[in-house]
Amino acid sequence: MRPVYMISGGITKFAKAHPQSDFRKMVADAFEYALADLPGLSRDAIDGSVCSYFSDHFTRQLMAGAMVQDYLGLDPKPSRRVEGGGATGGLCFQSAWESVASGRLNCCLAMGFETMGRVNTWKGNEFIALASDTNFDFPVGGFYSGYYAMMVQRHMHEFGTTVEQMAKVSIKNHANALYNPYAQRPGKLTIDEVRSALMVATPLTLLDICQMSEGAAVVVLASEEVAQRFGGTPVKVTGVGSGTDAMRMADRPHGKVILLPHETEEEYADLKYPGVHSFRGGRMAAKLAYEMAGIGNPGEELDFVELHDAYTSSEIQTCEDLGLCRYGEGGSYVDSGAPFLPNLDYGLSFSGSEQWPRLPVNPSGGLLACGHPVGATGLMQAVFAFWQLQGTIGKHLRDTTLQIPDARRGLIHSHAGTGTYITVSILERV
Repeated sequence: MRPVYMISGGITKFAKAHPQSDFRKMVADAFEYALADLPGLSRDAIDGSVCSYFSDHFTRQLMAGAMVQDYLGLDPKPSRRVEGGGATGGLCFQSAWESVASGRLNCCLAMGFETMGRVNTWKGNEFIALASDTNFDFPVGGFYSGYYAMMVQRHMHEFGTTVEQMAKVSIKNHANALYNPYAQRPGKLTIDEVRSALMVATPLTLLDICQMSEGAAVVVLASEEVAQRFGGTPVKVTGVGSGTDAMRMADRPHGKVILLPHETEEEYADLKYPGVHSFRGGRMAAKLAYEMAGIGNPGEELDFVELHDAYTSSEIQTCEDLGLCRYGEGGSYVDSGAPFLPNLDYGLSFSGSEQWPRLPVNPSGGLLACGHPVGATGLMQAVFAFWQLQGTIGKHLRDTTLQIPDARRGLIHSHAGTGTYITVSILERV
């Protein structure tokens, strides 16, 4: 297995709709940005591609990946499409990594998009709900906000998590997005504003939930030889992991907690796992990625995390799955201020617990505020992680507020359904 490096990336602005662009044009805009950002990089250097988009229904076009490949001028080079619900972008990133790590390609383009603004919101939610069990969940009203409302109700019951802690996640990510010109929904919020927003599925309000989006993102991954040839500031992919779980939560068996390197069985002797409060596939993805990257304690060895926060509650759940805090401590982790940027005023007071080191989570604004054009989302995370590790946030965002000083190692995380597919990838500054 060869070392793999990210050498460039680009994104478009995420928005409710881009009526002036179709999916091909959006990907082309992101691709041109990536080419321009690394002098000497051209189409000729790309050996093949992987394309990700979630739903043919949104695009109203089968084989859209082949159309993008043609539009970018990459024919007749190899290409394929990957799809895996909300984890589509993360799966695309790892599929491109596999192409280079295996030696099949020396330079691979990972490209993703979604066009969700072409349908009404209710129809979009119906399309998304097709990623549930259509013979069981879907006929009884299985929209995802209902699933996540159920899960966080259980989390609140088991661990004492509060709606105010969830609101703080929304405040954090929307405030971070104020400094991200690519973000769809930046804003300065208060706990009262989050809680008084339209109730969607108790206890989740409109400001606890990400929006449907349109946008595109691309990543260029390459072998060490190619990375050296082009110079620039490449970033190494040092760990990849993925996990899965049963589509129907009722089918998920209880068992022992999948332990991370810094945990012991005694810590979780009384925990019923995974229940509906945790994502077993996310814990497996994290375990495999940490093992590959040589990470013993993620809370101390990572400098930032870009995770799949389709709901404020899922950010809290995922911080636990990733081992940033123990299971049951996600709400307290938020209260402590650990996942907040230290240089921003969020209008909140924190408990200041010394239990966890500062580790910014979703400095980009995450899905909640940056947006969630599904096929592009995981790749957007990779691009922001790349810029953080390069130290070039100021160059790309025209503002250094979100730049984490001397960031050396970051994690990106993609999540599908209620944890059916999950990916975790680790990127490091060379």
